[in-house]
Amino acid sequence: MNYLSLSQLNELVRQAVKNAVSETYWIMAETSDVRINGANHHCYLEFVEKNPHTNAIIARSKGYIWANTFKLLKSYFEQKTGREFGSGLKVLVQVSVEFHPVFGFGLNVWDIDPDYTLGDLQAQRRAILKRLEEEGILSLNKELALQRLPQRIAVISSPTAAGYEDFLQHLSNNRQNFVFYPRLFPALMQGEQTATSIISALDSIYAYQNLFDVVVIIRGGGATSDLASFDSYDLAANCAQFPLPIVTGIGHERDDTVLDFVSFYRAKTPTAVADFLIDRMEETLNELMDCQENITDRAQSILANASERLLAQTSYLPLFTNRLIEKEKSALEITCFKIRNASLQKLTQQEALLKGKEAFLKLSSPEYILAKGYSITLKNGKVVKSAQELQTGDRIETVLSKGKISSTVQA
Repeated sequence: MNYLSLSQLNELVRQAVKNAVSETYWIMAETSDVRINGANHHCYLEFVEKNPHTNAIIARSKGYIWANTFKLLKSYFEQKTGREFGSGLKVLVQVSVEFHPVFGFGLNVWDIDPDYTLGDLQAQRRAILKRLEEEGILSLNKELALQRLPQRIAVISSPTAAGYEDFLQHLSNNRQNFVFYPRLFPALMQGEQTATSIISALDSIYAYQNLFDVVVIIRGGGATSDLASFDSYDLAANCAQFPLPIVTGIGHERDDTVLDFVSFYRAKTPTAVADFLIDRMEETLNELMDCQENITDRAQSILANASERLLAQTSYLPLFTNRLIEKEKSALEITCFKIRNASLQKLTQQEALLKGKEAFLKLSSPEYILAKGYSITLKNGKVVKSAQELQTGDRIETVLSKGKISSTVQA
């Protein structure tokens, strides 16, 4: 019986594969189950193709990138795309089809086109931005009003990040000696849990939102490939709808993440965020100084005009005073004349009235009446008005105009 060892069979297969597909091919696929061997630094992964409608896997193949090649491709890919090479990436790779006696069938990766992946990442980013826009929340945070004195700062960062320390030092050593009150809300700033960690920090800030003027999310340093964490829809949606302005300084200059698009203001670095807040304070200070200068100038102008008017009035004051005195003197003389005439008229009226009363009193006096021939009869010093008041033998006294008569009543 003829037989082959397993290695011999695998060698036949290897030769057959080599003869059948000896060229290299550019293929489009999605990376899956990416692993890096810690000992030899080879990269092992799977390439899959999914149904665009059902997302079901319709093709799968093992792949590998040998250490020397992987070191170059990984650095090139991550620098170009800003994403860490890992699972879930759509890639365009140049591969050779090989059958290894030990590892079996696989695709050996020789080259990668980062522009293809970058295009896919941009497409994902555009899809997220479009969704945020359709939901009406894309520009909500940008529409908020930043306090004129943003001193109370909620900081989301890793407490050990160099960028966080740079931010604090730059903020405290400002040239105008402005005082700021930063409060750290720790969060992971790299890795798969970044978005979830930042959202948790935002929730903590939300509970005390009235104590802060602005939120800053700073990263500083770190691998460019970690930027993928800031292209999360959930993180962007939370930041877009947050009630306080959010300023980002994630420490990258080339690309904007989705988080940068929805934030109130995007700065390149943590120190640039500090500069933004300091500039805001200086802007307000300059406006106040301008107002002070305008008020001073206006006050001086008003005082100068008032002084000129006062001097002009002072020059006319003696003439005006003399005229006023003459006018008042004339008015006083007229008033005195009116008082004198009124007094004389009143005296004449009172004199005539007194003369009338005097004449009436004279006509009504007993002396005047007695002088007409009348008399007054008195009994015991009282006037007798009726004969019935008298009796026979009463002593009576008759008063005449001249003299008195005493008599006794006979009948």
